[in-house]
Amino acid sequence: MITFGLTIVRHGETWYNKERLLQGQGVDEPLSEMGVKQAEAAGQYLKDVKFTNVFSSDLQRAKQTAAIIMRSNNHSPGITIICDPRLRERSFGIAEGKPVNSMKEMAKAAGQQCPHFTPPGGETQDQVRSRAKEFIRSLCQRMASEHLACSGPESTDGPPPSACEGDACPPCSSATNSCNHPADGALHLAAHALVVSHGTYMRNVVKHFVEDLDCALPHSLKMSQMFSACPNTGMCRFILTLERNREVAPSAECVFINRKDHLASLREDE
Repeated sequence: MITFGLTIVRHGETWYNKERLLQGQGVDEPLSEMGVKQAEAAGQYLKDVKFTNVFSSDLQRAKQTAAIIMRSNNHSPGITIICDPRLRERSFGIAEGKPVNSMKEMAKAAGQQCPHFTPPGGETQDQVRSRAKEFIRSLCQRMASEHLACSGPESTDGPPPSACEGDACPPCSSATNSCNHPADGALHLAAHALVVSHGTYMRNVVKHFVEDLDCALPHSLKMSQMFSACPNTGMCRFILTLERNREVAPSAECVFINRKDHLASLREDE
């Protein structure tokens, strides 16, 4: 059995994000000045979290975010960032480069609700979810192959200890055993993957965990929060456990969704 952490981060802001224009896959923009600051803040927040594997979408905004985050990391020097096209944002077809509201207007003209509408030339939500499922499956295989001998918490009895156990962290205030520590849920795990991707893609990963894998959720988390929009450089973390029979789907536990503590100082500076 292998248990590993999975932290998923949305890329930093681009000019298109700021102007509320759809990017998808056809618009490959770098981070804005604010986006760089967001990625740097995310890197500082995660600097003491050890990552054994790092993956990124091959689109520029995600690759740049991943590189900035890892530049600050104290425990993963020289780690290779693997770029994977399966982590790309949803393709929005002819709507790419246009205002978000234009897609809503297209959906209305087609007699459909916007979340379920597919612009001509774009991907359906099911196609994005299929990509997400395939990536998670291959990630589990890779993590098992590379870390099976050394994975898991220090004790094999019971679930992995929370990151907030011990003298270094103040008592938790929530029923989820999460106290907003950067290493929540993953402190005692020998394997931990960082994935940098995109907003719509991340929502489909979360839906895969909740709807397909029956992911265990924090008690205080509402279902509406699970599928809410993730801010730029917002973070989600899951703990995945894979049995030795690697053909069996992993079990999943959600630690937190769309965490944005690291962005507080940027808001104060505005």
